[in-house]
Amino acid sequence: MAPAADPVAIRACLTPEIAAVFDHEWEYVLEAAKQSKDLAGAQELLHKWRFFAHAEQTDPGSYFRVLTAAARAQATGRPAPGSVSAEEVRALIRARLAG
Repeated sequence: MAPAADPVAIRACLTPEIAAVFDHEWEYVLEAAKQSKDLAGAQELLHKWRFFAHAEQTDPGSYFRVLTAAARAQATGRPAPGSVSAEEVRALIRARLAG
């Protein structure tokens, strides 16, 4: 189960190395929220990181594996082996919604 959309709960699920990445992003969105008086960015960040935290709990190391795969795809212009295309994902979603 994913942690609450709370920075303390999220950090508790992360390794120190990944928590440092979260802290950097958290400080950035808090500064932006101070300037804009809008918390939407902070809420979006917490929502995103809930899933990263859950993934790290269930599959340790997944955060950096995703970053590595993304960097490889950017560098080569090709998706990682075993990847699913956007259209395949859409088809899966349509099938689940229909079923």
